[in-house]
Amino acid sequence: MAPIVHGLKNEYGDQMVFTFLDIDDPDTKAWMEELVYVGRPYYVLLDAEGNILYKWSGAVPEADLREKFEDALN
Repeated sequence: MAPIVHGLKNEYGDQMVFTFLDIDDPDTKAWMEELVYVGRPYYVLLDAEGNILYKWSGAVPEADLREKFEDALN
């Protein structure tokens, strides 16, 4: 998933913020609790106010991520 996600970051990075949380980093624990982190990989798409728009767990087709990104931007 990393190559897909980093590719999407390169493509959409000027339109949205990508934040990567590390389960082993205690500084990200509060974020993981707030977003109800359930396992790796885990993705959450938030709107500008921090509301959860979509959540994914496990492998996700690039087309699905791209579709939801476009929905959020429009």
